[in-house]
Amino acid sequence: MSASVTTGTSTSIDLGPARALSCRECGHQVPLAAEFACSECFGPLEVSYEFDGVTRAAIEAGPQSIWRYRSLLPVPSDVDSLPNTDPGMTRLVRADRLAAELGVKSLWVKDDTGNPTHSFKDRVVAVALAAARQLGFTVLACPSTGNLANAVAAAAARAGWKSVVLIPSSLERAKVLTTAVYDGALIAVDGTYDDVNRLATELAAEHEDWAFVNVNVRPYYAEGSKTLGYEVAEQLGWRLPQQIVVPVASGSQLTKVDKAFRELDELGLVEPLPYRVFGAQATGCSPVSAAYRQGLDVVAPVRPDTIARSLAIGAPADGPYVLDTVRRTGGAVEDVTDEEVVEGIRLLARTEGIFAETAGGVTVATARKLLRDGVLDPDAETVLLITGDGLKTLDAVQDHIGPKATVAPSTAAVRAALAD
Repeated sequence: MSASVTTGTSTSIDLGPARALSCRECGHQVPLAAEFACSECFGPLEVSYEFDGVTRAAIEAGPQSIWRYRSLLPVPSDVDSLPNTDPGMTRLVRADRLAAELGVKSLWVKDDTGNPTHSFKDRVVAVALAAARQLGFTVLACPSTGNLANAVAAAAARAGWKSVVLIPSSLERAKVLTTAVYDGALIAVDGTYDDVNRLATELAAEHEDWAFVNVNVRPYYAEGSKTLGYEVAEQLGWRLPQQIVVPVASGSQLTKVDKAFRELDELGLVEPLPYRVFGAQATGCSPVSAAYRQGLDVVAPVRPDTIARSLAIGAPADGPYVLDTVRRTGGAVEDVTDEEVVEGIRLLARTEGIFAETAGGVTVATARKLLRDGVLDPDAETVLLITGDGLKTLDAVQDHIGPKATVAPSTAAVRAALAD
């Protein structure tokens, strides 16, 4: 059932089951529009819905992409017929060998490296683009630590839109190249991601036709992360995992996976069983972990210094909501060193044949730490979110791995090397 909502302008907006934007702090509602902050208290806005007749059968009959969940997203009903990258329905891998290494009974890895630009960001960008079309934008834009840059540039190229992407000048070379190849406007900024994000907010106010996916259309963009939660539940046979470990940058992914689980429960699509949500950060950028450890409700900004650049957001917008989520579900937030991140990357690759970027190393290493410290239950069914491909962050491991030996072109030399 689609909503036709009239905003403060005369534009009629069809965003499926979406009915309004609601403030996460005071509950004030505004019509669907390109708004991201509450006019009453300046709190963040998120999408509110009226769901109608959502069933497992209807979802299962949908396309093999995130659009099978269009009845749960702020997108028009014909979204899958429009040019887009069709992300989603990535593998949920039963990780028995990794489970044995970590000492956990039942372990799954949600492998989002299989998306079109090899990260979960294709999900959020696809939803943002669908909403931006309805809202009348013509340019797709973002500030990014890398994965979002790839996804925005690719989605804009596929849709025939122009793109404007702002990145820190220190970004990994692989992520720069895999954004530049789409030939949009790629601008490197001398500064941190938080500097880039501030600049994007200023530019969004100056250019009314630019949809900055994680700024002026952020409420719609953020909803794309729900599809990770929907897929995990569906791939587990319409049940929720008992524990899930999620990497934390802005924190939006973690809070939206939790929102997806709650929606599935409320709609009767899964059994109403308890679950726990855990957040994973790199020690060199761990403001949410620090706040959790100190028992705080606010998150103090930090200056990032970590190899996990895709998680290097020193002032995470959803930080306080991550704290709310993990505490409500009985989870936690933990952080790991760069050395542990590399170990996590190598462990996942060695045991399950999945090469994750640094954010994945953070997730695996954090899970190992939480298990070691008795925080994660080793007997509970656990899911780890692996959100990006290791080919994007080769510099993180290049000094740690390589050939076992270099030998002369003879079988004797190979045998000798293998013997060693």
